[in-house]
Amino acid sequence: MRQLLRLAARVAVTCGLAAAVGSQAYGRGELPPEVERALRAAGIPASSVAVVVQPVGAARPTLSINAERPMNPASVMKLVTTYAALELLGPAYRWKTEVYAAGTPVDGVLRGDLILKGYGDPHLTYEDFWRMLLGLRERGLRELRGDLVLDRSWFEHRPYDPASFDGEPFRPYNVGPDALLLNFNSVRFQFLPDAERGAVRVIAEPRPPSLDVVSALRLTEGPCHDWEDRLGAQFDPAPGSVDGVARLRAHFAGSYALSCGEQKRNFALFTHDDYVAGVFRQLWEQLGGRWIGSAHDGMLPEGARLVLTHESPPLGEIVRYMNKFSNNVMARQLYLTLAAESAGPPARPEAALAAVRALLARQGLASRELAMDNGSGLSRETRISAATLAKLLQSAFASPAMPEFVSSLPIAGLDGTLRKYMKDEPVAGHAHVKTGSLSDARAIAGYVDDRSGRRQVVVMIVNHDGARDAQPAMEALLRWIYERAKPGR
Repeated sequence: MRQLLRLAARVAVTCGLAAAVGSQAYGRGELPPEVERALRAAGIPASSVAVVVQPVGAARPTLSINAERPMNPASVMKLVTTYAALELLGPAYRWKTEVYAAGTPVDGVLRGDLILKGYGDPHLTYEDFWRMLLGLRERGLRELRGDLVLDRSWFEHRPYDPASFDGEPFRPYNVGPDALLLNFNSVRFQFLPDAERGAVRVIAEPRPPSLDVVSALRLTEGPCHDWEDRLGAQFDPAPGSVDGVARLRAHFAGSYALSCGEQKRNFALFTHDDYVAGVFRQLWEQLGGRWIGSAHDGMLPEGARLVLTHESPPLGEIVRYMNKFSNNVMARQLYLTLAAESAGPPARPEAALAAVRALLARQGLASRELAMDNGSGLSRETRISAATLAKLLQSAFASPAMPEFVSSLPIAGLDGTLRKYMKDEPVAGHAHVKTGSLSDARAIAGYVDDRSGRRQVVVMIVNHDGARDAQPAMEALLRWIYERAKPGR
């Protein structure tokens, strides 16, 4: 009965929205003057903008502009992935990573393969992996005389070029999905200036045996502006190999200001399988283990014995980290998890889209214009309308998973990607919104509590060559909502 009541409430909200969201006859069918002025100053025509503002639970919008137009929402598309995951998997869903042994250890020696089977965990960190290997050591395993088999079959293997989106193959946000994703497939470089020596020490974590790190950074005086651009980072092949993995040299030969203090930056340098194999050897040997063998992809063999299972944090925590910091890799993992759980492995993007479409249709949120290819919004092809996003936000607020959904959104002026956003303005702390940005797209979507304490749904999408200059207009809209938006009738 409770489920029927929830469904009825959602249908009522959705039906009211369907009748009113696209109508510009109700309320204001034009942009607030301060928003229009900001767009005009940026050279962005109103025809390139879509906006919906509507009180939560209200049948009609306060403001609706170009609401039905399909547009690229950039990272705001993560809200669709988040909503679908919370509805289909539930906030308590957890991923697992399993370790199997092909054989029985004798006196701490395994004469057989060790198998790692992944199920798409978006948040299997370096520390988690260390605990997994420590768990093997604590179970008495000290020497491996066999191969490390990486079972990555939960996700379909497809060719993936990390440089295809923007020509930046070493940027962590371009890491592709993988069933055995470890530590976002990235190496964190820490830069430690030494004033006495006039040098900069560089520490890599993790540091697979095939990675060489060279610092020729010049320590300089002056401000710490654009320090990342001045590193002179180069990543080139080095002579030789380790465990069949070609050596790679990370070389930093630019400048580094003493005023920067200690800083960190992540780079994605290895393929998924090479990274897992390298980190495994590094940590296993640090833990006092010995490994005589090599690593390769493969399938879990029959008869292999389960030795250890690692579980991820629950989905409710995963989406919070994903949205607060707009983590594209986690979103891709989550998207394919929807595919694996709805259609079975190996997970394919097409199955994930089908699962999302089916969910939206069941809840009266069907959207013909919806186009998703990876769930993260880091795409030139993704499309959705402001009307659909507004309806989704209304439905999410009526969902039992509402607390997890809303708490995953960055809070203006307080945390995540919006920690410094409108920090000293009255709206700070009153706006839970996800932002998105590409070279020709900017978007915001979420909830704003106005001065009267009424919670408002807000969606604004800009698709234009000058979209990078749309932030003042979006800030003006948030101010307008906080100061003057009135409850709908």
